[in-house]
Amino acid sequence: MGIYDRDYYRQPRRSGFSSHLPRTVVGTLIAINVAVWIVDQFTVTADGRYLLSDFFAAKPETLIHPWMWWQFLTAGFTHAPARIGPGVWHIAGNMLVLFMLGRAVEDRYGPREFLRIYLVTLVFANVAWCLITALTFGPNATIYGASGAIAGIVVLFAFNFPNVTILFFFVLPMPAWVFGALVVLLDIYRAVRGGSEVAYVAHLAGAGFAALYYLRGWNLTRLTAGLPSRFTSLFRRKPRLRVRSADDEPPHPDFSAEVDRILEKIYREGEASLTPKERQTLEKASREYQRKGAGNGGGSPRKPS
Repeated sequence: MGIYDRDYYRQPRRSGFSSHLPRTVVGTLIAINVAVWIVDQFTVTADGRYLLSDFFAAKPETLIHPWMWWQFLTAGFTHAPARIGPGVWHIAGNMLVLFMLGRAVEDRYGPREFLRIYLVTLVFANVAWCLITALTFGPNATIYGASGAIAGIVVLFAFNFPNVTILFFFVLPMPAWVFGALVVLLDIYRAVRGGSEVAYVAHLAGAGFAALYYLRGWNLTRLTAGLPSRFTSLFRRKPRLRVRSADDEPPHPDFSAEVDRILEKIYREGEASLTPKERQTLEKASREYQRKGAGNGGGSPRKPS
């Protein structure tokens, strides 16, 4: 949870009528998914293909095409068109669960962390489905929909609010932890049974990632805090290297005292008594004094003409 997402940093809610609805990550995600789904209904080709969902969906072969890895994310924002498969119930079911359970999870973790949880769970679920499908020589199918991330939201809700009552199919009341366990068990059964167009493996991957997130106490905001600066540092211009000579080194704090000692030695014993190191120290001192004199405008002062 980011510091600005905590309760005591949030702006107080104003009472009375407001023409602006409260902005939440859940509301924004629902708006994006619905908008993409509506636009997709108008991208039908002559042979019945939906260009938008086909373009954004992920496939097992996406794994070996790194330049297409963005599909693991965009696949989660497209849903089955109205005339294919479950039709409108695909997006309606996902968005309904996101609306009902996602708001409490967002309040618990804060909008920044919730968005990271949602997107990372989405990508993880889609990658897991593509990987398992490729390894098991599954059908050459595509995956789209937010179900992987929604399954993760269900699990996080069950962990954080285990005793909250949920109406299963709007009829049967049960605690949230029972609801979460039932959803996961049903997905396991359907995934093992097979023969369905629904990507239950992606559901289980999303639920598994969410369980690890909660049990391990992860914080994606903290884990990714330094990534932007580390990424931009790769393209930042490096400073030019400069070879420094011994003359460029700053004088030792006892440099002046050492020079005084050498001059006193010359006075007592003569210049011939100096060691090579003492001669080098005097030469360095001479250059240092000349440089300081030049920097201070050494030489005879000039008069204005």
